[in-house]
Amino acid sequence: MQSKRKAGFIVSGILAVVIISTIVVYNSLVNKEEKVNQQWSEVQNTYQRRLDLVPNLVNVVKGVSEFEKETLAEIAEARSRAISGLSNNELTADNYKTQTQLQDNLAAATNRLILVIEKYPDLKGTAAYSGLQTQLEGTERRIKVARNDFNEAIAVYNKKVRSFPCNIIGGLFGFSKKDGFEAVAGSGKAVEIKF
Repeated sequence: MQSKRKAGFIVSGILAVVIISTIVVYNSLVNKEEKVNQQWSEVQNTYQRRLDLVPNLVNVVKGVSEFEKETLAEIAEARSRAISGLSNNELTADNYKTQTQLQDNLAAATNRLILVIEKYPDLKGTAAYSGLQTQLEGTERRIKVARNDFNEAIAVYNKKVRSFPCNIIGGLFGFSKKDGFEAVAGSGKAVEIKF
């Protein structure tokens, strides 16, 4: 009788440790996944900031000179496509690649605008253009930082979800490895707006 009671306590103790460990690991995985989601939101926030500043740049350029309409139309189209890419919030590698490509296309179109602006010294000297230039440069730095922070959050999450015993508990509750931003083959870095 006493040995059965002792065995019952041991089994109960082991069961309690397993349950508590499962809860701790599960909550840790949820926290790491939420950090990934938060960092993805920050990436999209910086993309939105770029999208908000580009029309201001275009309007300043329109207001100061008769400008090449083709260049402005190209920026408007690239911005429109980039906005449509932000509507998909799903955390997948394909979504990252699509959004990165759309944002890079917008940056490239904006760079072409800036190259054309070089022909207009009066425009470069305006306070409005100068202020927008500073804001866009800051936004490009924010995008780099946000992408880096997102990849760091992904790395921490992946380390956790792949380590033992988290991989077992994570597998039971549907936590799986995530992909972050990757460099496009043949390119050293993403396109950024340069003044």
